[in-house]
Amino acid sequence: MHIESLVRMANQIGAFFEAMPDRPEALENAAMHLKRFWEPRMRRQLLEHVDAGGEDDLNGLVAEAIRQHRALLN
Repeated sequence: MHIESLVRMANQIGAFFEAMPDRPEALENAAMHLKRFWEPRMRRQLLEHVDAGGEDDLNGLVAEAIRQHRALLN
């Protein structure tokens, strides 16, 4: 899948979970959503993009969720 599509989908997930009043819960839920509904290769591509400096392309909540819950996404 193209990384642009993955980033767009991840940002949509981030926008949804940003509405939650409890930030730590929102971060965990965003990471869990990626874990539950994204194929491992999709998560791997997104993590590779982040590792290559693409974190700035991501919604702030998604970027933070990846930083805090990365082990869950591997």
